[in-house]
Amino acid sequence: MRSKKQKKSSVMMKVKETPYAAVEEIMEKKLEDIATVLSASGGRKSKIYEEVMSMVEKGLFKIALRRSNYVKSSAAVFLGINRNTFTDKMAKLGINCEKSK
Repeated sequence: MRSKKQKKSSVMMKVKETPYAAVEEIMEKKLEDIATVLSASGGRKSKIYEEVMSMVEKGLFKIALRRSNYVKSSAAVFLGINRNTFTDKMAKLGINCEKSK
């Protein structure tokens, strides 16, 4: 039991001072893995920035829709953007506003 406590405290010590810094650290580690997978461009010009940003945006929109029970105006508020902007970006990202079955 004691070793679990020690592990937990060492993990807590690794977490930086703010939640934002901790999230930033987690994201950077995940992005490193994603960049490794996507970097195989086969001699083409890399589009890794565009691809990752599109994936992140699409993921955030899906999360916002689920958390707002698929109400676009509430999802837009969750993300801190205008509803019309949300709707336009949703269409560009190919996101459907209906619950998945």
